[in-house]
Order: sequence, then C-alpha cells, then structure tokens
Amino acid sequence: MEKRVMTGSKRRRGMAAVSALLGGVLVLSACGSSDDGGDKGSADGGTKKTQDQADKAAAKDASSARIKITPKNGSNKASINNAAKVSVADGELTEVEMTTSEGTAVAGSLSADKKSWKPDAQLERATTYKISAAAKDSDGREAHENATFTTVSPDNSFIGNYTPDDGKTVGVGMPVSINFDKAITNKADVQSHIKVSSSSGQEVVGHWFSGNRLDFRPEDYWQGNSTVTLKLDLDGVEGADGVYGVQQKTVTFKIGRNQVSTVDAKTKTMTVTQDGKTVKTIPISAGSPDNPTYNGEMVISEKYKETRMDGATVGFTDDDGKGEYDIKDVPHAMRLSTSGTFIHGNYWGDDSIFGSANTSHGCVGLNDVKGAKDPKQPGAWFYDNSLIGDVVVVKNSPDKTIQPDNGLNGWNMSWAEWTAGSEA
Repeated sequence: MEKRVMTGSKRRRGMAAVSALLGGVLVLSACGSSDDGGDKGSADGGTKKTQDQADKAAAKDASSARIKITPKNGSNKASINNAAKVSVADGELTEVEMTTSEGTAVAGSLSADKKSWKPDAQLERATTYKISAAAKDSDGREAHENATFTTVSPDNSFIGNYTPDDGKTVGVGMPVSINFDKAITNKADVQSHIKVSSSSGQEVVGHWFSGNRLDFRPEDYWQGNSTVTLKLDLDGVEGADGVYGVQQKTVTFKIGRNQVSTVDAKTKTMTVTQDGKTVKTIPISAGSPDNPTYNGEMVISEKYKETRMDGATVGFTDDDGKGEYDIKDVPHAMRLSTSGTFIHGNYWGDDSIFGSANTSHGCVGLNDVKGAKDPKQPGAWFYDNSLIGDVVVVKNSPDKTIQPDNGLNGWNMSWAEWTAGSEA
C-alpha cells in the first residue's frame, strides 16, 4: 500500500485551516462573557473594535429630533380627553398615524409649527390605540417612535349625566342636576372639580342627595334673563377607589322670564305670575281626598304634548293587578315629580269639575280636549306658556310636602339644609 507523505507546504495549509476553524469558534464564543477575563485574541478584539466603530458612526449620524408620545407605551387607563399627544423637540413632525387596534384611523391635527399633534375628537373608552410618529431634524435625518395604549374602561370610570342641556332656555327654578353612573365616595374631590356660576352673581352651592346625585342652585330662584355656566373638569379625578372621571365640558344655558304658578288645592285655582305680575288664573282639579296632591315647590322637568298614563306604573292597581286607569293620550302633560305627579290637560272629566272638585289620583288637571289640538283650552295655554324649569307651587292640600329629591324639587329645603349637604 502506497504511503503518502504530507509535504511541509501542505501540512502548513492544513494547520492553517484548523486554525481558521478554531478561530471561528473563538469569534462566536466572544458574544458571551469570559470567565477568566483574559485576552480573547486578536480575532475577537478586531470584531469588537469594528462594532464599536460602527455604533459610534451610527450614533453620530442619528437624528437629533426627539419624539415624545403620551400616554406612555403600555398604559392601560389613559384619559379619553387629553392623554393622546405627540410632540417633538429639535425637529419637526413629518407624519403621525393613530389607529385603533382594529385598524380604524383616528383623525388628528398637526400644529402650525409642526411641533405637536393631537386627535381631533374625544377617544372611546376601553379602546386600544396605536400611534406611529416620524420626524426630521434640521439636517433632514429621520426619527421614529411608536406606542400602544388603552383608554380607561367603563368599569374604571364614571360620567355625570347632567340637566339642563347646553344652549337651552329654562325657567327660574331649574337646578343643575348631575346623576353619576357610579356611586361617588370622594365627594369633596369631585365637587371641587365642578363649578356652577351665574351672570347674576348669585352664590351657587351644591348639595349631595346621594352618592349618585349632586344638584346645584342659588338660595333663591335664578334671576330672570341671566346666564348660568356649568364647568365639568372631572378628567382623571378619582371618584371612588380605582374609578376615574372622564369628562371635560362647559355647558351654558339661559334663564327665561320669571314664571311661578301657584295651585291652591282648596280653592281649586291656579294663579300664573310672570315677573311678579299675575297673567292668568285657571280653574283646576287637583288630587282627590283619597289621593291628594303633594304640597310644595315643584319644578317642571319634562313636557309632552301627549303621553300615556298607566296607573299600574305608579302603584294604582285594582284587585287584578291592572291599573286603575290607563289613558293613552293625555294632552299637554308636564312632569312635576319622579314618582308620577304631573300637571296636564284633562279631556275625560266633565267641564264642571274644574274649579269645583278635586278628582285626580294626585296630578293637577286643567280643562282640555282630546288630541291636544285646541290652543284656546286652559291645558294648551299653560303648556304653550311654560318652560322646563318653571315652578309650580301647590298649597292647601291635605297631603305632605314633596321630598326634595323627588324630581328637581330641592327648593323644599331651607338654605341651611341645602348648604349642609355640600362637600365644598
């Protein structure tokens, strides 16, 4: 068998190949830590030096524009009002894209100086949003930033449903009434972020009827023809443990002429005054002796040209559980209490009862016609000349005074009682 002898040159090439292979292993191993801290050899040192040089070169060429996105990436209780914003320092924004996690685009506006961007409208609760932003510095070098966040959920937030609505004209008795969808325990903090003021200069104080209801009114009725402003600054305010407000809103409404109508259940008449002058006296039929009308100051909270009144809904039922009455087209109805007290037209009663007999189940009835189509009827006149927020005072009824929280009827509390319920 022929023996082949490796020549010197071939041997050197073979050793070089082995050395190169081992060198490759050493280079790969250099990505980890060295236990002995010794010299890793010229191959590793060269690679590290090359990488450092590349990093320094990249850093030197990086954009000086610094993009900031709020809320921070990963936030999960972001505000739906002011949280979302993109800004840049040492550069200008060139592109901002905001979408929901489903890909729906969110419209936004870039500032004139191209330094900031924000959404055009309020965000949705319990929604995940993604923001991608790009900017350039003065040398045209680009910078990019991305963030994902989720807005506060309904379970972790509260809102206040308020009345009256923005831009309305209401009567002098109309309180600002706010009903919260979660019970408020941090009442003082929440009330401190709600302001109600009047152009008349009247002092306005809030009163908590419960953890869910806060009303505001002055000591006396609002001054006629004044302007009232409600400011809700509840965004981020903790109303209860882990439950935060989301509203930022300013509401303005007008107070109309001063109209107060006084129902005398004994004489069975109603006297209507405007700005202190009597404008009309109307014969009425109040609650019967078995079902008398509440006494007290009541505020018109709703108006319906026609509505259904079913006795079963307010506890007036017969032995079979059916309503003692069910009238599907009551004309010119105006609500005075949550529990079902109305002042309304009555077409089913004889004309002779108005001014002479109290026959209702607790409402105040005015003579009217079926269909609510005769403007000359007392029920129609009163409806046409009344505003939500007008006051109807009932006196000389054998019933008790209505509870202040039964409707918008806080006027039945003294000023001392009212202010005692404030957390300001």
